[in-house]
Amino acid sequence: MKISYKYELLSTDTLSEKEVVNKLLESRNITDITTFLNPINPAAIQIADFGYEKEIKTTLTLLEEIKQKDQTVVVYTDYDADGITGGTILWETLHLLGFKVMPYVPHRKMEGYGFSIRGIDTVKKEFDPTLIISVDHGISGREKIQYARNLGLHVIVTDHHLKPKHIPEDADAIFHIPVLSGSGVAYFFAKLIFEHFQKTTSKDINEKLTHNFQHDYLALAAIGTVADLVPLQGPSRSVVKYGLAAFASVNKIGLKQIMKDAGIDGKPITPYEIGFVIAPRINAIGRLEHAIDALRLLCTTSTTKAEELSFKIDDLNKTRQDLVKVAVQEAKEMVELITTEQGVLPNIIVLTSQSWHEGIIGLIAAKMVEEYHRPAIIMTSGDGIYKGSARSIPSFHITEFLQSMQELLLGAGGHKQAAGFSLEVGKLGLFLERVQKGAMELASSIDLEKVIEADIKMPIQRATMKLVEELEKLSPFGIGNPKPLFYTEGVLLDARLFGKGNEHIRLYVRDPEVKMNPIEILAFSHADIFPTLKPHMKLGVVYTLDKNIWMGKERLQAICNHIVVNA
Repeated sequence: MKISYKYELLSTDTLSEKEVVNKLLESRNITDITTFLNPINPAAIQIADFGYEKEIKTTLTLLEEIKQKDQTVVVYTDYDADGITGGTILWETLHLLGFKVMPYVPHRKMEGYGFSIRGIDTVKKEFDPTLIISVDHGISGREKIQYARNLGLHVIVTDHHLKPKHIPEDADAIFHIPVLSGSGVAYFFAKLIFEHFQKTTSKDINEKLTHNFQHDYLALAAIGTVADLVPLQGPSRSVVKYGLAAFASVNKIGLKQIMKDAGIDGKPITPYEIGFVIAPRINAIGRLEHAIDALRLLCTTSTTKAEELSFKIDDLNKTRQDLVKVAVQEAKEMVELITTEQGVLPNIIVLTSQSWHEGIIGLIAAKMVEEYHRPAIIMTSGDGIYKGSARSIPSFHITEFLQSMQELLLGAGGHKQAAGFSLEVGKLGLFLERVQKGAMELASSIDLEKVIEADIKMPIQRATMKLVEELEKLSPFGIGNPKPLFYTEGVLLDARLFGKGNEHIRLYVRDPEVKMNPIEILAFSHADIFPTLKPHMKLGVVYTLDKNIWMGKERLQAICNHIVVNA
């Protein structure tokens, strides 16, 4: 493991805290600091800002005709948190504007991701729509969209996933915006429709939708953006920054019930609450059952129904946690066995098990990447098909890797560090050969040693509350805008175990060249290194800075990311 840093602040430097933060932003290649610190309000962003003049005209003309003829629209949305939040935004907007509109969420196990022949046939039979609008999928659905068009259905695609070599040629319009999440694309697409039709809508509906786009829908788009690990840059940073603030004013009964049951109602919402509390609950239904209930929860106006569905997703989330815990342990044992047999950790981890629920294989893959710093491909089989989920390290584009062997796959799609695919059982051998070849090439082109990259190396005495206050202006933190990491070399004065099982350490570190009180650094789940710690030894610590508020009092809090003994 290596530690690197982008900028070094010397003890002789006299930069102010604001100037230190500006140096940090420059090291992240952020040149327009003013715009970064004050992102544009999503209310001022239009889908036309991304282009699509022809597609906008086609969409609005088609929707005008459909509304006039009282024809049906189906919102065909993905089953993950990004798709469910985006589907909620678009379905409810069309519904409130008076369209005859139905939602459709494919079943993960029965239909898989995106458009399917089975799903399109079901939509045609049950709803007989004039138009299908995709949310959070469709850019890779060329053949399925052609099938829908042959049935006489119009199709509009809204998506953000990696564009394949051949995009759907038969779609009436495609809104493909990679810098947004699926819910982000749906938000601006729905806003376009609302602004076009609001002149013919009642005052009450206009007021409700105006509020929703300023608060409820913005909060939903923020959930989808954070849940789908979209970089918090440009318009996505705007969506999340303003979306987090919007949580305090949401009216959605279902969303409020989720927060209440999770114990976070009335508290400030950050990307942490979305990523680790709200989104996993929304995702739980789609992972283990049918995600339509997650959409119903976000759309319901009934308190009783919200309580019922929120209880259900809370229960399913606990089941999901138990399944993941067991599966991850099994996966680790498999990796250790492979490593022992081969004498080396594989460059790309590939694991299969029929016992793993396909709804959790992405979570298993993510844990493998976190544990071993290797791309991971996790598969489970059923009905003659392998369903796979892949996660990767930042330097390896896993979706491009999978799409390079698309002739072997039934389908593949995703992002740079996350992808899903399906494969006929009979082609597993060929697939593994290609992965093995890719693993060999990976070893020669990428350094697989894990690197902890701090933003700034600085003396410990520069860690102050004033610096924390300047750092807070950079929020929200997440993918594409991680919480700043600092690296300090100092002397350990003391170390104490704490926690229920003494699994954590309090480190007291100071600069030996400066008269100062030591800084307390909390090292969670680092008890394994406690026996190696000795008073007055040199120590290198990578950490984040934050405020700890207790009983109304604020104090500096440093959280350890990594420790280097005898630095």
